[in-house]
Amino acid sequence: MKKKIFAFFLLFAIIATSVTSFAQKVYSCNYKSDADVKVYVSDYKSDADLVVYTTEYKSDATDNSGIWYFCQYKSDADKKIYFCDYKSDADIIIYFSKYKSDAGWQRNDKKHLMYKRN
Repeated sequence: MKKKIFAFFLLFAIIATSVTSFAQKVYSCNYKSDADVKVYVSDYKSDADLVVYTTEYKSDATDNSGIWYFCQYKSDADKKIYFCDYKSDADIIIYFSKYKSDAGWQRNDKKHLMYKRN
């Protein structure tokens, strides 16, 4: 019986962690050293690792799908980003889209950079 209860709580903890491990609430830092991820904004969608759609509602930014909500306060954000002037300085290259349906990862090899670390 104790093994079943332990297994249930372990399964619950894994599911709860996986649900909250996404990060799309971002804060734009003024200094590179404050950021978790350095980002370069491309003029071309084909150059991007991630196509980003910005939303006005925090509730829309729930998973690692490219829908970002920009927080006013650093403490509210899951990830702190810094916008680089040069592509070579960036961890991720993004493209801002006007359409929510365009949001998403173009290249999955950098997807791990936007996951929230608990």
